[in-house]
Amino acid sequence: MPVAILGLDVGTNATKAVLYSEDGRELAVAGQSYPLETPRPGWVEQDAERVWQAVLACLREVVSQAEGWQIAGLALAAQAGSIIPCDEKGSPVYPMITWLDQRSAEIVAEWEADGTLERIRQMSGWRPFPGLPLPSIAWLQRHRPDIHAQAKRYLGPPDFCIYRLTGKPATDLSAAAEMVLVDIRRRRWHPTLCEMVGVDPARQAELGWAGRPLGRITPAVAVATGLPAGTPVIAGGHDQCCACVGMGMLEPGGVMLSTGTAWVITAVADSPEPAAIPEGMDLNYHAVPERWTVSQYLGGFGATVEWWLEQVWQSPDPEQPLARSRRFELLDRALEASEAGCRGLLFLPGAGSGQGAFVGLTLAHTRTDMTRAILEGAAFEVRRALDRMRHAGLSVQELWIAGGASSSPVWPQILADVTRVPIVLAEYPSWAALGAAVLAGRGVGLWPSLAEGVRRLRPPVRRLLPDLQRLPTYRDAYARYLHVAHALERGQP
Repeated sequence: MPVAILGLDVGTNATKAVLYSEDGRELAVAGQSYPLETPRPGWVEQDAERVWQAVLACLREVVSQAEGWQIAGLALAAQAGSIIPCDEKGSPVYPMITWLDQRSAEIVAEWEADGTLERIRQMSGWRPFPGLPLPSIAWLQRHRPDIHAQAKRYLGPPDFCIYRLTGKPATDLSAAAEMVLVDIRRRRWHPTLCEMVGVDPARQAELGWAGRPLGRITPAVAVATGLPAGTPVIAGGHDQCCACVGMGMLEPGGVMLSTGTAWVITAVADSPEPAAIPEGMDLNYHAVPERWTVSQYLGGFGATVEWWLEQVWQSPDPEQPLARSRRFELLDRALEASEAGCRGLLFLPGAGSGQGAFVGLTLAHTRTDMTRAILEGAAFEVRRALDRMRHAGLSVQELWIAGGASSSPVWPQILADVTRVPIVLAEYPSWAALGAAVLAGRGVGLWPSLAEGVRRLRPPVRRLLPDLQRLPTYRDAYARYLHVAHALERGQP
């Protein structure tokens, strides 16, 4: 019977399961969505049991499509940064507090004021923001001591699912580190950080590198899903890190730009030293043993473009609104004829503040100029991040683009021209699941190395080179952008 390997992507809004043959063909795909819940302003929770039921449903559906194939093993790529307070047996005692939650903002502000945030970054590699597990647990400790007392384990989504799959509380370093409770240098639960919020390190999930065998699915999971009894479960990783694995970013040099609603840039590093990482960036373990990642949240640029299309790229007949795909089609068509540099117009997207601004707007500018300026503004922020990475000694040789921007015929070229870095594209929607499958295949011995797994599974890619004729235009525009951005950041008029 031919062998297949399974990658699971347990995301913030949905779970996806993808089954691959050894030569990289997709044999089956299944997906299940689940809601975010906002019981109070600023609170963003999820029902962990609904997430688990979605995982089971995806596994059942994939197995039902896999007749004639032997599933050799599976691994999870998962959202990180959310936390599930659980009892000793891994059952939730409170809803999952997601990474989008803002209830701990007051605590984070206190830590900012007294210097605690930087001390946390030096220990964990992360400068926590509201929604990450460390401040969320601190909030429970302060405001819900009853729940904090019941919570014998604090599990992230991957640890929770692995516990349910195998009966063993275990996870990988890349997913665990975003809990901001892990010693970035010593690969263990940090005693000081755990003590800070009343977490018992001995009750936390077992830590280790991605790609290691964790156990086998339980008889109950086999019955519920149809998976063969004893199917091996391999440690996957943080979804962003698994996407990097799927793309082949195993060593320093490659950089990934995730272009969903939020834009996140991630580079591979070979050192776990926070002092060498640019301020404002986070250091994490990679899903590749003995490698790390450096990442930065750039801003909600995807949301900005969606908002702009809603405002200015609409049908003249309000009774017949344009479909989203049609608006993007019209936008791309207009941008193909637009002028690099937008005739002096700049857009500053506001990065993490959510407050953008047009600068240099005149009566001569059109909506096409304004639209291109929004796209160029996002590209300038990407270049700023790449420049900071280079300055810190990180290698930047090519930029992989995943997500919405990769499907545009215009935006990737703007990114190449502005950043002066070759762009690598593959219009593929399941990078995280693919990376998990690469790790699973290596863990069960289907291929001798991660590089060989990538070679077999990675879809075809195409490359874009910077347009040399536009380099002078963007060199000058970027210099003006930095001047204005620095003035605004200093609060100057």
